[in-house]
Amino acid sequence: MAKKAHGKEQGSDLLENQEALAEQISKTEQYLEQNKGLTFGLLALLVLGIGGYFGYKYYNDNQNVLAQAEMFQAEYYFEQDSLDLALNGDGNTLGFKDIIEDYSGTESANLASYYAGVAFLKQGDFKSAILYLEDFSSSDLLVQARAYSLIGDAYMEQEDYVNAVTFYNKAADYNDNKYFSPGYLMKAALAAELMDDKASAIKSYNKIVKDYWDAGEAQDAKKHKARLEGVSS
Repeated sequence: MAKKAHGKEQGSDLLENQEALAEQISKTEQYLEQNKGLTFGLLALLVLGIGGYFGYKYYNDNQNVLAQAEMFQAEYYFEQDSLDLALNGDGNTLGFKDIIEDYSGTESANLASYYAGVAFLKQGDFKSAILYLEDFSSSDLLVQARAYSLIGDAYMEQEDYVNAVTFYNKAADYNDNKYFSPGYLMKAALAAELMDDKASAIKSYNKIVKDYWDAGEAQDAKKHKARLEGVSS
């Protein structure tokens, strides 16, 4: 008969032999008694960790509610194109910049980064626009793609075509779809043409023609691709 593994024999002995089981329990109790400080310390850390997590979540949720209320007026100013008031507040209500600072870590502060980036872009402060838009992160796939495209726009305005192409392509690839991706690819192609990178431009036009043939941009992409390839359209 094959021999049982040592570990299995020991486990079986403990289950079948009451004296062996009692001895094992006694050893465990002795260990806990001798290391009482360590045991209670570990339990205390566990309790503190769990309590800290839920405490922070409760605090963060409350902060987010407050930030949402504060941001209402800033959003109104933004919609009215009163961009300075939207960014800096009016003395009575906070602007996006204050909300980002005062309510850091909340969803509202994150959204305020997006608004601030767009506001700076409209004002022509492209470096600030990039900083705020890069701080923004969204689980909404379309909004995140839009943020990448806006960063591309800011780089385009600074004639930094390399980074513009990078962010337009990020926008096009992020949850790629026929409604928005072709437009981002057209921007990427234009930026590539402006830095005389015909190969990259053709690649973008070709992707539109092949992958998004039924999109509104497909015909223009086909014409531009033919032009760059030196083929009469």
